[in-house]
Amino acid sequence: MKVLIVNTSDNKGGAAVAAGRLMDALNNHGVKTRMLVRDKRTDDICVVALKHRLLKEWYFLWERLVVFMRLHFSREHLFEVDIANAGTDITGTREFREADVIHLHWINQGMLSLNGIRKILKSGKPVVWTMHDIWPATAVCHLTLGCNHYRTACRHCKYLPGGGGDSDLSAKVWRRKQTVLGSGNITFVACSKWLEQEAKSSALLGGHTIMSIPNPIDTRIFCPGNREEACRAEGLPADKRLILFVCQRVTNSNKGMQYLIDACRQLADAQPQMKDDTGVVILGRYADEMAFQLPFPAYPLGYVSDRQRIVNIYRSASLFVLPSLSENLPNTIMEAMACGVPCLGFRVGGIPEEIDHLKNGYVATYRSVDDLARGMDWILNQADAAALSAEAVKKVRHSYSMQQVAVRYSEVYQQAMAQKHFML
Repeated sequence: MKVLIVNTSDNKGGAAVAAGRLMDALNNHGVKTRMLVRDKRTDDICVVALKHRLLKEWYFLWERLVVFMRLHFSREHLFEVDIANAGTDITGTREFREADVIHLHWINQGMLSLNGIRKILKSGKPVVWTMHDIWPATAVCHLTLGCNHYRTACRHCKYLPGGGGDSDLSAKVWRRKQTVLGSGNITFVACSKWLEQEAKSSALLGGHTIMSIPNPIDTRIFCPGNREEACRAEGLPADKRLILFVCQRVTNSNKGMQYLIDACRQLADAQPQMKDDTGVVILGRYADEMAFQLPFPAYPLGYVSDRQRIVNIYRSASLFVLPSLSENLPNTIMEAMACGVPCLGFRVGGIPEEIDHLKNGYVATYRSVDDLARGMDWILNQADAAALSAEAVKKVRHSYSMQQVAVRYSEVYQQAMAQKHFML
């Protein structure tokens, strides 16, 4: 069996990281797998980049330009919306022709158009689509944030000004998606049970198979190590408890950095001594812009792509905090837990599936600064650190191993191929 994974990038963003790990897991399991991407940033020989660089750039720019105009030339929601009006037709590539199963992942921002997806379905090849966010089940958005229109029909999208009537772009894209998805059968795989239930409630995906399989992680790489050595390698103080926050872009309000800042201020006011023995490590772009707001010593590291450095940074932490307002199944929480770091996040999305409350971390009440501060205090000052660490590692190895996830996806591929053969 030959599988072709399709993703916009091979290492930029959580979906790309997860897709790459799945490719490795499948190849190690004996399933010949390659990845087709628009933006190749690694030297992995199993990853193939689309040709025609200028055409690829044009698809991206045109799709973004149309969205930009619909936003009245505002950048506020520019990358929270995708309309899939432009993209590459991959059905003519050698990789597509040789594949037995086409496995779509995150294919936005000019990678695939809706018309391109329709051609994939018309090819007759079995299609599996891993949902890294809600976009496949909505008209245009990646984050619904309380909107339930997708359960009946998307319209009057809160991200798009001037909606309604003939100018309602979300309604137009919804109808186009209905036509495309209705032209073939897709097996949708959500990365969390939470997203599985959200997808099943979408009127857009009725009639399609929907299930959940978590992302895999290589626990040979992400594993506990010597904290002092890790701190020394990254220039971080080993004599402080370090709170870690990781985000691709720290200023992204949906990742909740402001909640962490407010919770730290609350702790510092209640326990002034923490200013001497506690620090905050910030990993991500624009980290410097937020660091000065913290009451504890801050260590902004900026964007880091080197895997060994990332592992060192996790190993240096005493606590990992991700107060996101919307999440699927965050790779960062999985990575931190694999390195033995207790985690804290809001009760939202797939986070409660990863963190077992008061067992390997703390799940805080959604958007509650008070409970976030309470969770930080419990992990740092009250809980048994060694027990939390051991339980975190145990959870990851039991639930998210490469082998387990590869086996489950192999079964999905076999079922999709059998179903396609039966329909023929």
